[in-house]
Amino acid sequence: MTPETVIHIGRTAVETILLTAAPMLIAAMVFGLVISIFQAATQINEQTMTFIPKIVAVFITLLIFGPWIINLLVTFTTGILTQIATVGR
Repeated sequence: MTPETVIHIGRTAVETILLTAAPMLIAAMVFGLVISIFQAATQINEQTMTFIPKIVAVFITLLIFGPWIINLLVTFTTGILTQIATVGR
């Protein structure tokens, strides 16, 4: 296995990790920002008010983007296994 192949696999793995995590992280960030603005405007400082909606937003985002994430992971895994099979020859 050449160093270029290892670098390519590592880069692809990092890209896949970022793509699979991005929808949930963005949803949590947006909901956290909206709730923080609401808390600042109303001066309500309750911890559960930020925690519970972010969890719900992440779960809903996971339900929406779940098939896409699974497809992305299956494609990545298939590509890695194919590369292992061709290098072994």
